[in-house]
Amino acid sequence: MSYKTDMHIHSVYSDGWMSPVELVRKYKDDDYDVVSITDHDNVKGVHDALVSGEALRIQVVPGIELSTGKILSGNDYVSEIHILGYHIDTENPGLLSLSEKLLKGREERNAVVREDLRNRGYNLDEGIINERNGGKYVAKPDFVRALAACGVDKKDAWRMMDEAALRYMPETEEGIEVIRSAGGMAVLAHPMKISGLRPNEVGFFDRLSDFVGELKKAGLKGMECFHPSAGEKESLELVKIAGKYHLHITEGSDFHGDKGEA
Repeated sequence: MSYKTDMHIHSVYSDGWMSPVELVRKYKDDDYDVVSITDHDNVKGVHDALVSGEALRIQVVPGIELSTGKILSGNDYVSEIHILGYHIDTENPGLLSLSEKLLKGREERNAVVREDLRNRGYNLDEGIINERNGGKYVAKPDFVRALAACGVDKKDAWRMMDEAALRYMPETEEGIEVIRSAGGMAVLAHPMKISGLRPNEVGFFDRLSDFVGELKKAGLKGMECFHPSAGEKESLELVKIAGKYHLHITEGSDFHGDKGEA
């Protein structure tokens, strides 16, 4: 018997456009069996999702997507590595402490971005920035929308965001350990988006395999082999790597809602 699953979903508690309750209802209506709300760096929406799942009789797995950083071989910059955590204890002190540091780091980074853009002459419309969730969580796409409203081409706006100040992120191994300590399963998110491994260059899957082997030693339990960033051929290569290291294979849409893309 096969189950219809989506293990990578974002709500308004990070950079999505729908509440956890709305998301659970949507996935129930779409005949899904198992879903996970995996907001960036926090678990604020998990309780509502669990309650809704119980009421609507759809399994909701407590989840999170942690932002971590690592300097990969051949790079002189920190590559952002996202680690999904499933079946986590959302009251775990270590997890909540790391979440607080990550959210604080994001706020500090956003303040620097706002000041930098003001110095460049862009007076951003705070209403546009805050329209998703009242400004509770502001991400790069929110700035891009606000810049676009100022007449900036979206490609140029994203370039500005790529050049933005770095924010606090723990080492990838630390993120995996925090998830493990919270009783969860750590999964490498969207491997095809790891820029530091140079996905568009020859040898990517060999580099990825070596990297996954390192993370396996640190406690990695799974890999997201099916994601919009991976085509059919790429997904098959990812499945081979997951099989090599005996990792769980997961699938996620990375859904953000109808307005999720800037």
